[in-house]
Amino acid sequence: MTTTPQTPDPTRSPQPQQTQQTLQALQDTNPSIRLRAALATGTTPDPRYVDHLIERSATEPEFYVRDMLTWALTRHPAALTLPRLLQEVRSERTQARSQALHTLSKIADPHAWPAITPDLLTDTDDEVARSAWRAAVVLVPQDEETALAATLATQLGRGERETQLSLSQALVALGTPIEPILHEATNAQDPHVRAHALATRQLLHDPDAGFTLAIEEAKRTVALTGTPHDTQGTPHDGHSNTPYDGQGTPQDGQWTPC
Repeated sequence: MTTTPQTPDPTRSPQPQQTQQTLQALQDTNPSIRLRAALATGTTPDPRYVDHLIERSATEPEFYVRDMLTWALTRHPAALTLPRLLQEVRSERTQARSQALHTLSKIADPHAWPAITPDLLTDTDDEVARSAWRAAVVLVPQDEETALAATLATQLGRGERETQLSLSQALVALGTPIEPILHEATNAQDPHVRAHALATRQLLHDPDAGFTLAIEEAKRTVALTGTPHDTQGTPHDGHSNTPYDGQGTPQDGQWTPC
C-alpha cells in the first residue's frame, strides 16, 4: 500500500530549534527515541528532514525504526525524495541500496522505473535483490513485464527460504507473462531451479497455497522424476543433501531451501 505524500504546510513547519532537536533525536542511542523522532518527521513533513531521513535509513540497525523512516519519507513530496533515493540505489552501502529501493516501492512513482537495473535485480546481496524485486513489480510498465519476468527467472533457486519466497511473490505479481518462463524453468538442469519454478507455478495457480507446502511438493516432484533427461527417475547428483524417505518426503519433516 502506498502513502499519499503530504505537501509541507508553512504554518505547521517545525521551528528551527524543534527541527534541530528532532534531527539530533534521529541519532540517539535509544531506538525508542529514534522511532519517535522518525514519527515526528513524518507527522509534520519538512524539506529539511529529507536528506537526514535518507542518510539515517542507510545506517539504522533496528527494523521497526527503518520502517518508520520509510513511512516518513513517503509523507514528503516525491519531487524532494525521488532524486535523492535514485542516487542512493547506486550507493556502495548495501543497506543504503536496499532501503532506497524499499522506499521507492512504497512511493510507487513510475519515474523511478529506469533506476531498477538488471544489476540491482541480480545484486549479490539478498536484501538488496529482494528490495529490487519488490520495487520492480510495482514500478514496471506493462510493456516491459515480460522482460522483467525473464530477468527475475534467472534468480530461481537462489538463496534461503525468505529469498525464494520473495522472488516467487514478485513473479506471481506479474501474472500471465511468467507462465511460459516458468514452464521453461521446470525443465532446467539445476534441480534447485526446477523445484523453485514448480513451487512458483503452484502459487500462481493457487495463491492461497502456502509457500512451504508448495516448495515441499515441488522438491518431492523433482526427487521422484529426476533430471529432465533421466528416464530412470534417478535424482541428479546435485539434488540436495536432505535425506528422503520412500515417499520423497524429507526424513526430518522440515523444509530446507531448494
